[in-house]
Amino acid sequence: MRVTEYFDIPYKQHEIDFVDVDVVNDVVLFVDPRALTFLESEWAHGCISRIQSFFQYVIECMQEGKDQLAKNALSLLKEPDETHLGYSTGRSRGSGLGDELAERIWEAFSGSKAISSGLLRDLEDTALFVDQISSDRISDITINLIREHLIWFTQESAQYYGIPLQKGLSSGPVWDSHRKNWKIYHTELPMAEGKPLLLVPKSIVRQDLHFNSSEYYRHYILEFLRHEELQNMGSLVHVLKNGNHRVYKKDLERKYGVGKHVNLSITLHHPEVLENYRRTKESQKSPPLSHEDLSQDEPPPDWQAMLSEVKLTTPGKAEADAYHKRVEKLLTALFYPFLTDPRREFPINDKRKRIDITYLNSARYGFFNWILTHHPAPYVIVECKNYSRPLGNEEFDQLAGRFAPHRGKVGMLLYRGFGDKSGVIAHCRDIAREQKGFVLPLDDDDLAELAREAEESQLAGKFTLLQERFREIVD
Repeated sequence: MRVTEYFDIPYKQHEIDFVDVDVVNDVVLFVDPRALTFLESEWAHGCISRIQSFFQYVIECMQEGKDQLAKNALSLLKEPDETHLGYSTGRSRGSGLGDELAERIWEAFSGSKAISSGLLRDLEDTALFVDQISSDRISDITINLIREHLIWFTQESAQYYGIPLQKGLSSGPVWDSHRKNWKIYHTELPMAEGKPLLLVPKSIVRQDLHFNSSEYYRHYILEFLRHEELQNMGSLVHVLKNGNHRVYKKDLERKYGVGKHVNLSITLHHPEVLENYRRTKESQKSPPLSHEDLSQDEPPPDWQAMLSEVKLTTPGKAEADAYHKRVEKLLTALFYPFLTDPRREFPINDKRKRIDITYLNSARYGFFNWILTHHPAPYVIVECKNYSRPLGNEEFDQLAGRFAPHRGKVGMLLYRGFGDKSGVIAHCRDIAREQKGFVLPLDDDDLAELAREAEESQLAGKFTLLQERFREIVD
């Protein structure tokens, strides 16, 4: 049973911001620390800071011979049963394996030249060189280190979606990056099947890590060795009938071996191979999982059904809240993973005013990334007007008044379509010309076009309609 089913939340996976895990069994997904680096938010930066603090502390202790301090730091790592992510089959693993995880990590770290040599820079580097450390272990360590941030995310999500919280629960070990030690305190968390539940943003989970030891071996280590053999006319070079030289993969594997120990031995002597890999991986996209990958046994988003809910909402004040919620469901699904962390009724100006919906602009490519690159747009602001009349000046001024340097100056004005669309676009063009910001007006017909594009387009993130609308208001 998924979280949404267990707590009777009327949302599907594609309409929410967290991974809708099974509250009993584990889902085979992993938290990738590299994914955090693709998010421009205070939350993500805080997570990265904690991971780096812990990892560097342990490495420094081991390099300085302070093994007991390193072991003490590792000792409170446990298998994070609360997230229901990982490889377990059947019911989630439970806390009984915590000591085993810490011991396995200590054995792997203490016996690796990758640690003592100073080769490693980030936690995910360990997956390339350290035996017993792979996707599930990196994910487990990451969850442990960002536990407090996941607690905050869980509490905010619970409040947002109406999930009950239970007071007086243990936080579990939380890494204090300033004092370089662990702390435990009482907090509030959801309870499912008698156990605490930690929710995880779907934008940071992957089916595999961005850094992959097999990929590094096949495409970087072997290619480096192949080049060395050819350059030096080594014993593995075969001369073909046409005079070309060739080195076969199987011969390289036979001579040098296969596995992480080969990755390590070659990289220790030729660190430029690792630097090349890092540069390549930093330039590559590591996109969040698609709706289909996340939903697993659920059907894909029914765009027309979500659109129909919006269009069947009766215009007027009586169903304004219903329109607001239905629009948020549709937009959250349409714009994922480019816009994340939806927040309804977001308070601003010391809570004197509220924004209908805000999204964090997490786009790494496509229309929203272009917006983020060329204009102040860390957030995208949405105002919803379920009016049965044409929009007036005050509606446009209201959204423009929500803009600010720290929030951004890009927003969407959702309305039902009454009145002259060209006049609405003209109003938005005036706002842009006065350098107040960029308001993209979207009526029911525009939402229908976005839904159609989502069904048919293979160009994720392009949002042709939004591009055209933006051109209309800046021309």
